[in-house]
Amino acid sequence: MSSEVTFNRIAMLRAERGITRRQLADALGVHYQTVGYLERGEFSPSLHLALRLSRYFEVPVEVIFSLDPFPRLGATAVGERPA
Repeated sequence: MSSEVTFNRIAMLRAERGITRRQLADALGVHYQTVGYLERGEFSPSLHLALRLSRYFEVPVEVIFSLDPFPRLGATAVGERPA
């Protein structure tokens, strides 16, 4: 039996907007611990919750969730010097 992993960028999106887990949870109508479980990949959201997150952050759901790990931010610029 294999476990399915869903990767997400919830913590990054939340940090970019300067909102707490509790603020996001209140906006989504879920318990704040649910946001933590989602961010850590310990809980996969329902389709309904995934779409609500997409609407809240105003990005396509594919920007938030992926079946493959997201590339690290700045991974293409590692070792490069600014021009």
